[in-house]
Amino acid sequence: MQKISALLRKFPRWAAVGAGALSAYGFEPWGLWPLTLVCFALLIQLISQAPNVKRAFMLGWLFGVGHFTFGNQWIAVAFTFQAAMPIWLGYLAVFALALYLAVYPALAAAVAYWINRLALKALRHSREGEDDEKTGPIATLILAFAGLWIITEWLRSWVFTGYVWNPLGAIWQSQLELARASAWVGTYGLSAIVVMAAGILLLAAHRRWLAVGGSLVALGLIWLSGVQVAVTAANGPRPKSAVLTIAQPNISQADKYAPGYDAINFAKLAMNSRPMPNQGPRLILWPEAAIPDYLEEGYPYRYYQGQPGESATGARARLTTLMGDGDVLVTGANRLVIENGQLVAARNSVSAMDANGDLLGHYDKAHLVPYGEYLPLPWLLRPLGLARLVPGDLDFWPGPGARTMTVMLNGKPVKIGIQICYEMIFSGQVVDRKNRPDFIFNPSNDAWFGTIGPPQHLAQARLRAIEEGLPVVRSTPTGISAVIDADGRMIKSLPLGTAGRIDAALPQAKAPTLFARFGNILPLGFAGLLIAFALLPLARRTRSR
Repeated sequence: MQKISALLRKFPRWAAVGAGALSAYGFEPWGLWPLTLVCFALLIQLISQAPNVKRAFMLGWLFGVGHFTFGNQWIAVAFTFQAAMPIWLGYLAVFALALYLAVYPALAAAVAYWINRLALKALRHSREGEDDEKTGPIATLILAFAGLWIITEWLRSWVFTGYVWNPLGAIWQSQLELARASAWVGTYGLSAIVVMAAGILLLAAHRRWLAVGGSLVALGLIWLSGVQVAVTAANGPRPKSAVLTIAQPNISQADKYAPGYDAINFAKLAMNSRPMPNQGPRLILWPEAAIPDYLEEGYPYRYYQGQPGESATGARARLTTLMGDGDVLVTGANRLVIENGQLVAARNSVSAMDANGDLLGHYDKAHLVPYGEYLPLPWLLRPLGLARLVPGDLDFWPGPGARTMTVMLNGKPVKIGIQICYEMIFSGQVVDRKNRPDFIFNPSNDAWFGTIGPPQHLAQARLRAIEEGLPVVRSTPTGISAVIDADGRMIKSLPLGTAGRIDAALPQAKAPTLFARFGNILPLGFAGLLIAFALLPLARRTRSR
């Protein structure tokens, strides 16, 4: 460890950037989560060796630049589908975003360093003196950094509308026994547990075996608590399952707006949606923006031109030809906002329709993507040649937030919580807690994001299932469509680049988990507890006076 420490002291900045870049490979599709633990252990070591708070902030920021540049590289792919802007701008956008996002780990590093310095001074004045100093400072730093990581990750979820893609806890979504703790501390709390696990590696490298043992016991208790919560939730009421059909047409984003591809897309959706023999009433689930038709009445005639029957009724009638008796179709289809006969905005929506062609309800996406669905500061950015990634100049308007849509299937109500695409990444914000659904439907268009973005999106959807104790069903045009049970397990899925369908029974929901009841109060409380433990040496110093 002494040789590694000497090397880190010689090249601290390069070590921080490199460790940050490598740490991103713990996320999907790579899944090298042990590498992420090693990289975070190196970051904690770098912070502990920093000479002052300013240097700790800089090291945390450099680590974050590497971490977020490589973790968000899928964003650059989206720019290949926007002819108005050059492809290289996508890579510049990823790097610019990383420069901002890196501020959050930098803040965590700086404040953790400051707490650690206070603890070190307290230990030097305590009765135990040098004996405590051998194990105290590094353990204090780990606890403080873990707690502060929760707080900064939570801040990242809402500051400037929020961008919390790839929370650190997502590296464990494939290790369901490890991810189970998110049922009571949420994903942000799970991220802190990842930091603590990295800290255990560092303590072992320093041969602080007493601290290693205590940390392992603490993490074991956290894990057992998660198991207990999961078992308790599993004993709740179990409604009967609905039958699902999920269609994946595999139309790429490059072809989506090409002439003639509307017909090809619809033909593929139709082929993968028609009823099978003896299947009975189904929920048919289509992706985000699956069809270009407007299904609502009341728009000026010009907006219906080119769609079947040149009317909303004609468009809905075409959809009913794919449905069996008692089926309900839930599909992405944009809605328009008309004021005084003029089009002023659109809404990225999901609409439900029965086999008679009657609309049953709508959900409007609430958490819109900056630069994707609306252009911030258009008065400044449009003159500079910047545009939204989605074609057209018309901005989308947000809906009111998480809502539960109830439809009747086979004479029984089915409650559907809907989160469109990007909305699914916001832990604690995906369910209407006053009207809990039977499952969460996540229609998405991951065709924008190449081969890296879709598996990362799926990983975060699996964490939402564990947190809320609810099944999650995903429908995307190019994959990965999936049925996920309330424990985060993949029941059925369609891979990237494949046209097909999933026919499955809806997995049963659990009783509300602890996180489902209290939301992000729990991880924030966990953060407070970790920071309080980190501050214990200060309390001991006060008592010794």
